[in-house]
Amino acid sequence: MGKIERKGFIALGLLSGGLDSHIAVKLMLKLGYRVIVLNFMSPFCNCTKKSDGCKSAAHMIAKECDVEIKTVFMGDEYLTMLRAPKHGYGSGMNPCVDCRILMFTQTKKVMDDLGAKFIFTGEVLSQRPMSQMRDKMLKIEKEAGLEGLIVRPLSASILPPTIPEEKGWIDRKEMLAISGRSRKPQIKIGRELGIKEEMLCSSGGCLLTDMTFAAKMKDLFSHTDTTKVKEARLLRMGRHFRINDDCKVIVGRNEAENEKLSKMAVESDTVINVINYPGPFVILSGKPENGANEIAARITARYASAPKDAEVELEFTKVGLKASTKLTVLPLPEEQIETMRI
Repeated sequence: MGKIERKGFIALGLLSGGLDSHIAVKLMLKLGYRVIVLNFMSPFCNCTKKSDGCKSAAHMIAKECDVEIKTVFMGDEYLTMLRAPKHGYGSGMNPCVDCRILMFTQTKKVMDDLGAKFIFTGEVLSQRPMSQMRDKMLKIEKEAGLEGLIVRPLSASILPPTIPEEKGWIDRKEMLAISGRSRKPQIKIGRELGIKEEMLCSSGGCLLTDMTFAAKMKDLFSHTDTTKVKEARLLRMGRHFRINDDCKVIVGRNEAENEKLSKMAVESDTVINVINYPGPFVILSGKPENGANEIAARITARYASAPKDAEVELEFTKVGLKASTKLTVLPLPEEQIETMRI
């Protein structure tokens, strides 16, 4: 193959903020393409940077590599897909195949708008059992309308030839042949490419693979006909207790969570505050009927900094209203609380 003229070629990449996609960006830049990257986010992104999130990690990489980055948030459309993914779930509620299809479908729109020649990712053959096996990769790109247009630089030389190869835009000999779950090849290549040691790590992954979080998501879906992004985000915080089919309680675990929960309560929620002891910020979500208020109060009392058998005074305030009511209760026994924990 003769010399490839790459000047002006836009290669559109997916940048998660993890090592694999970081390497892919470095490789494509090294080959002389004009690289633009997309960073996809969802309510379930389990970020590598706990304080700032995967958006921050991806933006740090984009800045270091001097490439343009666009953030794409998958919200309502992601939740709609998540309720009934065509290709099913993994071990938790992770719809990996459908997630990739949705991601690539949105990427295709950007590719067409930019006039990019192809898409590239940091995917590694056989690294993830649901979405990175050879047959799954090909199925995903076909259903996304991108058959043959997704280049995977880390594994491309052991994958079927792509359209960019056939058209002479990419030389197969310049691609890598990594496969499997080991991180050693990527770490070695990352060092050779000058990636800083602190960046030689995998991305954070997806909360939907976590069984505890998946249980919360299943509970939310089973008690709502439509689910809002804010409701999904709330699942990331606090202890969750299902009182009955109409309401649940979310209890802050620390000062930082209390502060976040206080900003996320909506008009349909009731806020519970402990009056006579230090206590958590608590959201009572739904319709608290048939004694639910008292149960919620007793759950809240359990997590107040009060003596085990002390009476705890609590204030209930509907969000957006000034009027409030008060209850004085004893903490609910631990064994009863556990039957309601989601």
